[in-house]
Amino acid sequence: MLTEDGNHLYVSYDEYHNLIEKLALKVYQSEWAFDTILCLARGGMRPGDVLSRIFDVPLAIMSTSSYRANAGTEQGNLDIAHYITTPKGEIAGKVLLVDDLADSGHTLKAVIGQLTNNYPAITEMRSAVIWTKELSTFTPDYSVEFLPTNPWIHQPFESYDSLRPAQLLEKWKL
Repeated sequence: MLTEDGNHLYVSYDEYHNLIEKLALKVYQSEWAFDTILCLARGGMRPGDVLSRIFDVPLAIMSTSSYRANAGTEQGNLDIAHYITTPKGEIAGKVLLVDDLADSGHTLKAVIGQLTNNYPAITEMRSAVIWTKELSTFTPDYSVEFLPTNPWIHQPFESYDSLRPAQLLEKWKL
């Protein structure tokens, strides 16, 4: 649900999973066959996992991080892992790069640059995200929703960003 001022988008679990399914359909309808899904952790892990299951292809994971301050609400320096976790040796062939959103576009551009320079076995790469913000300097190959007001997206699992074990203990009275 988008707030009236357009500054915040609140997404329920059901909406979130419906959007991932719509993303899968966009990729499927393009008739592009790929060998592996590479998701960017953390935001791309849930969409990457679901797409990997739907398309029945291996899931590789590359960690990136830029939103760490204030329970993940402030962007800082971008860190990109030097290694990719994949069940099939080195990542190769046609790769679908998956993240949750193209916000500024900086992460996706940087990752594609690193992959292009360091992984010559990748023969083709396309990108897929749930949301693309207007301010993004990167245009993904597949995207479900375009957000012209650049809202802050409140994803359903973000409550865990500020939840700590002691709070769970209190909640569940174990």
